[in-house]
Amino acid sequence: HVQLVESGGASVRSGESLELSCQASGFTYATYCMGWFRQAPGQKREAVAAISPGGGSSIYTDPVQGRFTITRDNSKDTLYLRMDSLKLEDTAMYYCAANPLGGRCFLNDRFFDHWGQGTQVTVS
Repeated sequence: HVQLVESGGASVRSGESLELSCQASGFTYATYCMGWFRQAPGQKREAVAAISPGGGSSIYTDPVQGRFTITRDNSKDTLYLRMDSLKLEDTAMYYCAANPLGGRCFLNDRFFDHWGQGTQVTVS
């Protein structure tokens, strides 16, 4: 069965860096668009970044553009999110998600049908 397991969340200070990982299994990872989403307490879920199946194309939400980098290793079925210059407003639960429509790799959660349990990032 499909499984997405995030790791790497932590409590860090403003300005520091952090890298999240997401280990995928149970599906043909290399054919899926993959994404990172986040949800802060009391807020709706927000798309953060998405990457095409081959990794050659990525897209970011404006608040993280230039600070976050999404990458993937298709040989390891793993997705990453490098987060630099973290800000207080980056505090949230971060989720990775899989979208089977590789050609529709958009920052829209309606295209993503598999989700991980999340990993907490707290910036103080």
